[in-house]
Amino acid sequence: MKKLTLGACILAGAATTGTAAHADRLDDVLSAGTVRCAVVLDFPPMGFRDENNNPTGLDVDVCKDLAKALGVEAEIVGVTWAERIPSLISGKTDVVIASSSDTLERAKTVGLSIPYMVTYFQALLPENSTVTKWEELKDKKVGAAVGTTYESNFVDFKAQHWPDSKGEFVTFQSENESFMAAGQGRVDATIGSDTSIANIVKSGKFGKVKLGPIAPFGKDITAFMTLREEYGWLNYLNLFINHEHRNGRLQELYGKYVGGTMPDLTTPGVYR
Repeated sequence: MKKLTLGACILAGAATTGTAAHADRLDDVLSAGTVRCAVVLDFPPMGFRDENNNPTGLDVDVCKDLAKALGVEAEIVGVTWAERIPSLISGKTDVVIASSSDTLERAKTVGLSIPYMVTYFQALLPENSTVTKWEELKDKKVGAAVGTTYESNFVDFKAQHWPDSKGEFVTFQSENESFMAAGQGRVDATIGSDTSIANIVKSGKFGKVKLGPIAPFGKDITAFMTLREEYGWLNYLNLFINHEHRNGRLQELYGKYVGGTMPDLTTPGVYR
C-alpha cells in the first residue's frame, strides 16, 4: 500500500513538474529579451513611418510601453492587415498591436485581449464629392483595405440594407492604396477608421480628399491578438492594458496622436 502510494505520488509529482516546465509565450519573450509586435505601418496615426523611415504612432508607442513593462527590447514588425494573424501563426511575432477589432469570428482563430482602444468607421471622399449622408453611398463605387473589419462590415451592411444596390465594392491591398484611390477619384468613397481618415485629410498626402459620413456600424472596439492557447501571455497582456488605462497612459497617447478625449470603452452592464 505504501509503495503504491509512493509510486502514485512520484507519478503525480512528475506530471506536475512536466506541466510547470512547459514554457509559455511570456517565458519565451522574457528569455529572448525581445517582444516582437506586429503593427500596421500605413495606418496613421496608429502606425506609420516618420521622416526618417522609423516606425512611430500610437500602436508603436504601446508596444514600447509593453517592452518596458516586461524589461525587454521592442521589435516592431511591419505587417499589412492580411498579414497580422499569419505573423502570429508562423511565429514571426509574439503579439499583434494593430487596431484589431475584437470580433467573435476572429476569436475562433486567435486569442484576443481586453479592449485597449475604440474608433468609428468613416468614409473618405474625393474633395469634389457631393455625398453628405451615408445612404448616398448606396449606388456608389466604394473601397476598403482587404482584411479589415470595415471591409466585412460594409459588405454585410450592403447585403442587408441595400440588396438592390447598383454600386460596386472594391478592395485594396493596403490602407495607402485605398486612400490614394479616393484622392485620385478612382472610387467614390473609401471606408476607414475615423482616426486615420482625420489624419489623412490633415496630411494632404493622398490628394484632395475630405471627411465623409460616419458609418452606422457602431464602435470598433480593438484589442491585442496572440495565439489563443497562450493563456499566461494573454493574462499578462490583459493586466498590462488594464494598467495602461488606469494610469492614464492610453489617454496621453490618444491626445498626442489623435487629439481630444479618448472615447469611453465601458460597456453598460458589463464593463465599469
